[in-house]
Amino acid sequence: MDIDLAPIIDNWRFLAAGAMLTIVLSGAAMAGSLTLGGLTGLARAYGPRWLTVPLTFYVDSMRAVPVLVVLVWTFFAFPILTGLTLPSFWAALVALTVHLAAYVSEIVRAGIGSIRPGQMRAALALGMSGPQAVRKIILPQALVRMLPAFGSVLSITIKDTAIASVIAVPELMRQSETIAGQSFRPFEVFTTTMIVFFLILFPVTRGVDAVYRRIAHLGRS
Repeated sequence: MDIDLAPIIDNWRFLAAGAMLTIVLSGAAMAGSLTLGGLTGLARAYGPRWLTVPLTFYVDSMRAVPVLVVLVWTFFAFPILTGLTLPSFWAALVALTVHLAAYVSEIVRAGIGSIRPGQMRAALALGMSGPQAVRKIILPQALVRMLPAFGSVLSITIKDTAIASVIAVPELMRQSETIAGQSFRPFEVFTTTMIVFFLILFPVTRGVDAVYRRIAHLGRS
């Protein structure tokens, strides 16, 4: 088999633009899912009882539906329901955020639940309010314990951006499909795409692990 890297070399800027959009989309989706998922997890752990049913339904439904279905529904069905058409990038961002936030909320709830109840009782006995105890005692320890799981969610977020190619978001996978279709060199193009994803993801996962090893002691109680 002859290997021809000319399509990669000639179109490297095109691929680089896709890789940059992949990074931007994954970063924005992770920030959004951490915010929404964090608030949902806190609400399920400490919120009023009437919130339990709708939040549990949201989390369970998102975990039961594939992210591809959520993405396609957001782009094609949401405009029919609301009359509001989202550009492909924003549709992908909303879909990824809403889907991944359900997993983040469970990580947050589990992290909070891993802290011994006696610490909350001790904080209240010292005169702290409930929110103060959560902010100063519970969350600092829980966040350290959540870090490895957050690293996994970040990796999944970066990989899930490739699904956005189905609604024509010009991220790395979409750009690669375009070049492969024009050059008829799918092996070279998609192998390069796989390598680029690895080069993006590997430092992220190793970096999260390195940070966790340095601060893991802060989560022990």
